[in-house]
Amino acid sequence: MQEVSRVRSSKSDSRCRNPRLRAPLAKEQIQAKKLHPQYIAGFIDGEGSFVVSFGRHKTLKRGIEIRVEFTIELRADDREILYRILKTIGCGKIYDASYERYGWYPHVKYKITSTKDMEKYLIPFLDKTPLQAKKRKVYRVFREIVLMVRRKEHLTDKGFKKIFRLRNEYRKYGKKRLKTARVRENRSPGGVRQ
Repeated sequence: MQEVSRVRSSKSDSRCRNPRLRAPLAKEQIQAKKLHPQYIAGFIDGEGSFVVSFGRHKTLKRGIEIRVEFTIELRADDREILYRILKTIGCGKIYDASYERYGWYPHVKYKITSTKDMEKYLIPFLDKTPLQAKKRKVYRVFREIVLMVRRKEHLTDKGFKKIFRLRNEYRKYGKKRLKTARVRENRSPGGVRQ
């Protein structure tokens, strides 16, 4: 995943970006047809990720930064559908991601990291075209966090603690169980019990 983190910055600083990957594309650079909003909602139910993370930040008073982002990541041969999703929602960027060291095919990632763009484009889109699966619950919490950040509530102790609690609340809908050990069964590579 290190290659992806090198691509994260939308700045043109060549030190941060993997030189083998293309520069990220914004909506102005994409000439694609829009998709039906319900198709995109279904796509987000299956492939979308609402991410709230905390990272160290030396210049902040608390020393911790709250990062929110919306992503959809697919194999690079499905790049066109991400172009069309970006065009329909109206914001975000498309990044190339290399996982060569894992032996994976190249990937592309659609990302929205601007809370301003989320408030202006993504949230109205998903409010008008609601998700149908359990990701709907994750979106509601994510939406609340984004709006708290837009109102600068994350800068107060009370707001920061609430965001931390909300993030932990929606993580229960994710793929991984938190703070639990996974018990492995003795199985052969074919999946048959030995």
